[in-house]
Amino acid sequence: MLRRLIRILFNRNTLFVLMLMLQIAFLVLTTLFLSQNYIWVYAGLLILDVILAVYLCNTAENPSYKIPWLMAMLIFPLYTGLAYLLVKTDVGHRSFKKNYARRVAETRKYLPQKAYITELLRMNPVHANLARYVMHYGGYPVYLNEASEYFALGEQMFEAMKREIRKAKNYLFLEFFIIAKGTMWEELLTLLKEKAAQGVDVRIMYDGFGTQFLMPMKYFCKLEKYGIQCRVFNSFRPFLTSSQNNRDHRKILVIDGHTAFTGGINIADEYINRKIRFGQWKDGGMMCRGGAAWSFTIMFLQLWNLEETDNGELEAYRPDFMPASCYDGFIQPYCDSPTDSESTGRNVYLDIINNAQNYVYIMTPYLILDHELVTALSLAAKKGVDVRLIMPHIPDKWYAYSIAWSYYKELLSEHVRIFEYLPGFVHAKNFCSDDRIGVVGTINMDYRSLYLHFECAAVIYQSRMILDIKKDFQESLQKCVEITPEDCEKRPISKRAVSWLLKLFAPLM
Repeated sequence: MLRRLIRILFNRNTLFVLMLMLQIAFLVLTTLFLSQNYIWVYAGLLILDVILAVYLCNTAENPSYKIPWLMAMLIFPLYTGLAYLLVKTDVGHRSFKKNYARRVAETRKYLPQKAYITELLRMNPVHANLARYVMHYGGYPVYLNEASEYFALGEQMFEAMKREIRKAKNYLFLEFFIIAKGTMWEELLTLLKEKAAQGVDVRIMYDGFGTQFLMPMKYFCKLEKYGIQCRVFNSFRPFLTSSQNNRDHRKILVIDGHTAFTGGINIADEYINRKIRFGQWKDGGMMCRGGAAWSFTIMFLQLWNLEETDNGELEAYRPDFMPASCYDGFIQPYCDSPTDSESTGRNVYLDIINNAQNYVYIMTPYLILDHELVTALSLAAKKGVDVRLIMPHIPDKWYAYSIAWSYYKELLSEHVRIFEYLPGFVHAKNFCSDDRIGVVGTINMDYRSLYLHFECAAVIYQSRMILDIKKDFQESLQKCVEITPEDCEKRPISKRAVSWLLKLFAPLM
């Protein structure tokens, strides 16, 4: 019992939490001391709040983001102004943003837009307009779609990943938010070791928050002896800094630059239903080949070589593309980052909703929306578009689930239909509309994905894969319960109050 207690007390996670709590306690006690003993300090903090409130009201920030800050300034006037300054000054993170912007600019020459967009313009001008937007602000061109494949479950994508990894001859790039010990990781690691021994360039990049607490300390350093290069993105450190908000939420696997995977699936056993945490784990993902896979290669190398200057080294990774025998529509990978003011992922979703004519089907694990997304969903339903959302019935985060319910009543009153997946947790991030356009990727419908994280996805235009996404949605509906306005009214007042309270600060969570 004593040994167990010592392990808990000196565990890395315990020490991290303790360090953060000590910093918060120090800030609180210092502020209280100053406010009790120096009236001018107290008055100065209040004046700072007033100045920041005026500034905030006159910025171009999303109103849904402004309101929680203003509420916090009203409720916690001593601390919120300082917290806002900490977030906005972004001390220690500016060099990262500068380097990332430089790398993106340097790699643009490897991503020319060919004449495919002209053909898309002929087929559908609305989609061509979206493709042009994604090219300019998401950073990646549209390609002819070669042999892409949609996966309705994580276990299906996992089998395809293993199959393609075995074919690797030159390099394997893996970038995931979560890598956790278990069957999935051990099977992948066995393959990666084999490929590294064959001379394949194997690289793994993982997020410093999503993975850091799931693996033993120094674990990834030990993989170097197998010839596997590993890098952590934005290591989580027990210090109060706004940069901790910006996580690498992307999921990318690239094989030799000609085949790539993305979607909601991380490397952990629950994602392939080898471990049951929240009932059946319902996820979604995709594989693409050809030029689209090259875009995912560039995405990976932008972050991997963040500190380096491009001297043409990316040419060494470019595969020799063979002409495909047939094409199926168009595909456009893109990424979204918090280093600029453009919310590309959110705007892609808005464009699809606003231009839908018959239906919009959405799968998402979280529903924490800004005013524009609520308005777009409501307006589409008012126009007669069949708008349906599938959400989890068994949540992984109680507070996110509670916030989602705060939107249900308003959306239902506007004839948006909401379903919850009875077998368990939905983690897929899929859109499809009118049998003509779809999105598969890592972008949740919440503030963290839409504004704070590094994300990636692919827009699919005029492809049969959209019908596969639609079929998956319709089959999943058979396992759902539809939420009604009566369900919202039946919720206990205590649960509704918690939802209302959490919604006030949802953009800051």
